[in-house]
Amino acid sequence: MERWEDQGIVLSIKGHGENGGIVSLLTENNGRHAGYVRGIRSSKMRGVAEPGNLVDVHWQARVSDNLGSYTLEPLKSYGPLYMNNPRKLAALQSACALCDEALPEREGHPGLYYGLIALFDALDLEIWPAAYVMWEIAFLKELGFSLDLKTCAGGGDAGQLAYVSPKTGRAVSLKAGEPYKDKLLLLPEFLKPNGAEPDDEAADIRLGLELTGYFLEHWAFTHHTKGVPEARQRFYNRMGGEKIL
Repeated sequence: MERWEDQGIVLSIKGHGENGGIVSLLTENNGRHAGYVRGIRSSKMRGVAEPGNLVDVHWQARVSDNLGSYTLEPLKSYGPLYMNNPRKLAALQSACALCDEALPEREGHPGLYYGLIALFDALDLEIWPAAYVMWEIAFLKELGFSLDLKTCAGGGDAGQLAYVSPKTGRAVSLKAGEPYKDKLLLLPEFLKPNGAEPDDEAADIRLGLELTGYFLEHWAFTHHTKGVPEARQRFYNRMGGEKIL
């Protein structure tokens, strides 16, 4: 019998049979890992197996390649903290969906595990929208695509960065990017090295979501048949956006 104990963040729950369900977790030491939970619809489990919740988990299976079964114990329920704030709840659901759909199963990502908990804690702060965008930048880096937003790809003034190359993810200065500005992505003020205060903070956050959303769609999820998770689009819409990313 194969077994391990760990801590994990609930990413998704899918019904399986009359009373069971398959729960996907992002664990501290075992990566994104799925397991079967009996009685998932019971009153006891209803508040445990919810996206964003932190749980103690015991997994066991006859052989390591099997789905196996979970026993879950609650540690902290993040979702209910934001039930009265649709934007924060949508951010939590978006982050969980991105991890669930993009991460290879059983591949270790302890940095993302701790980063996701840090993001959930940051939802209590005023800067949470910017923290979410920064989390997506870290998420892309974990998947192998790093954005370079500190220097100009064309050798221009790093103090005048204004664009991002859609091909390389590197920043471009205002002067160097002028001839190609229609083909470049806009760099929001809060992501520039000098951290300038934007004229319209909400619009600047949407620019940040459009920037990371572009690379999610064209790099991280380009080969996924379903594309970027719907939860990510719902979050963008909650933040005042309308376009499909």
